[in-house]
Amino acid sequence: MNILAMILAGGEGRGLGVLTSHRAEAAVPFGGKYRLVDFSLSNCVNSGIYSVGVLTQYQPRSLNDHIAIGKPWDLDRARGGVRLLQPFQSARGAAGTWQEGTADAVRFNLEFVSESEADAVLILAGDHIYKMDYNLLLRAHLDSRADVTIGVRSVNPHDAQRFGMVTLDSDGRVTHFEEKPKRTRSSQASMGIYAFKRAFLQQWLHGEGLLHHDFGRDVLPTLTQNAHVQSYSFQGYWADVGTIQAYFEANMALLGETPALDLYDADWVIHTRSEERPAVYVGAHARVDGNLLCDGCRVEGTVTRSVIGPGVYIAPGAVVRDSILMKDTYVGEGAMVDRVIADKRVNIGAGAQVGADGDNTPNQLSPTRLNTGITVIGKRTQIPANISIGRNVEIFANLPANMFPKEGVKSGETVMG
Repeated sequence: MNILAMILAGGEGRGLGVLTSHRAEAAVPFGGKYRLVDFSLSNCVNSGIYSVGVLTQYQPRSLNDHIAIGKPWDLDRARGGVRLLQPFQSARGAAGTWQEGTADAVRFNLEFVSESEADAVLILAGDHIYKMDYNLLLRAHLDSRADVTIGVRSVNPHDAQRFGMVTLDSDGRVTHFEEKPKRTRSSQASMGIYAFKRAFLQQWLHGEGLLHHDFGRDVLPTLTQNAHVQSYSFQGYWADVGTIQAYFEANMALLGETPALDLYDADWVIHTRSEERPAVYVGAHARVDGNLLCDGCRVEGTVTRSVIGPGVYIAPGAVVRDSILMKDTYVGEGAMVDRVIADKRVNIGAGAQVGADGDNTPNQLSPTRLNTGITVIGKRTQIPANISIGRNVEIFANLPANMFPKEGVKSGETVMG
């Protein structure tokens, strides 16, 4: 069966705050050296799918630079391979319109779908963490003769407001689809993985579904009443990291003795674009316990239960606990960093205390997003020496040290510059 994969990678990811202020959610770093989109791309090639379209829109430069011609995933091919499908204005209406949702993004690229001559189109989210053999889903899709097959898995009903929730009959057919309901009796959530018959997808998006802009909000709730929509139950690890808490937990889960997501599985490698960096250096007086340490990082201080990205430097006397430090972040001598997510090239000055305050006051501007003690620092920001910064603080990107108040930053505050 000839398969085309379409990865939806143009989302803004508002739930991740400053981590997506300068990049699409699919380009957010994860697990030290990876990007979120690496998982969908790797699942494709590990499943033998080598025709992939990546649909971009919001802040695409970082994503484009990362994927480029697709060489790390063996997708730099003249026939098939990866194609970055950039957003554009359609000719509809006098002034033209931009794509307005996930279904709209695919609709705008139906010419690419048609030229692929695929039997089935696999539509994937570009911001989920999981390892999955898509052949099993595609085989179930073919055997059931469904128009659409949705990958589903069980979730806690209390988290239903984050997912598209589905109701199934005894044969696994989807009888009801509700996008992010406040309450639900179902425990089955859509994984954002859809297998369509190509002809059916083209016909629907150009016909009855012409005014439907989003798969979760519009298309699938309607199709459950008008077409054969089947489910495929997935039992493995899967995480939607669309919130700061979910992103933090998924990274921290990698530090367990037997993590649910095995990144060391030689039979299912997660490929990524890697830079040539020297080996990890751990100083004579350093202490490290239960971390992920990436190439090129240098540890002279104490690091426990943390994910340390490539090129990070932790100076003597510095203490880093329960934190995620992305590429080329610098932690100065004697600084303390506790439950912090620091984006790329953050500079934390000597003696700074970040996450030091025991006060767990929720963030005043985003109380539902930052309320568990995590402080988030945007990329390239410079934290002043000897400053005290509390918990549930959000600090915007590209801020120089002189933009911070001399008296420090209390828990629950936001530093915008």
